[in-house]
Amino acid sequence: MEGWSTRREQVDKGRVGVRCRRGGLALCGFVRDLIELVGRRALSPERYSRSLHYRPRDSSAAQKFSSVVSNSMAHTQYLKTQSHASFCTSAAKLDSEEGDEEPQRINVTFVDKDGEEKHISVPEGFSMLEAAHDNDIDLEGACEGTMACSTCHVIVMDEDQYNKLPDPVDEELDMLDLAFGLTKTSRLGCQVIAKRELDGLRLALPSATS
Repeated sequence: MEGWSTRREQVDKGRVGVRCRRGGLALCGFVRDLIELVGRRALSPERYSRSLHYRPRDSSAAQKFSSVVSNSMAHTQYLKTQSHASFCTSAAKLDSEEGDEEPQRINVTFVDKDGEEKHISVPEGFSMLEAAHDNDIDLEGACEGTMACSTCHVIVMDEDQYNKLPDPVDEELDMLDLAFGLTKTSRLGCQVIAKRELDGLRLALPSATS
């Protein structure tokens, strides 16, 4: 009996060991399968794709989402188009300005106090004071065209051309009151601006300045 009991205990222990080993193997297998499953799901391209792209389950939500995406893409394309058009327009304008011809010029004659004449060509937009300085004509302009002196006093020799000039402002009239040899067609040279209708303008320089 004693030997039989010992043998029985060994058999029972062996069965327990087998069951434990089988249970352990089963548990390990389950854990391994679980890890593989989680890994596959985590690394699945489809799952990764779904994480990047929102796909609403509801059809109406999907339509709204699609509409928003389409509008956003259209707006982005519009901004790119406008930016390109603005750049092209600015570049064309710059090229046009660089390629523009020189401004139109008018013929002007300065007559000095000795009656000598000097014919010059003046670009439109230039004052007679600037034109005189560019062509070595003795017209002082001490205040540099700020209407703070009367040293650029000139006399328009043709009354019709004088009438084509804008009326003098108060500051110019105040300075002309101080001018030597003032006439009814006197103006400050800095305020007589070249324009087409003044082509052929003749200006007399007074015999003295003040």
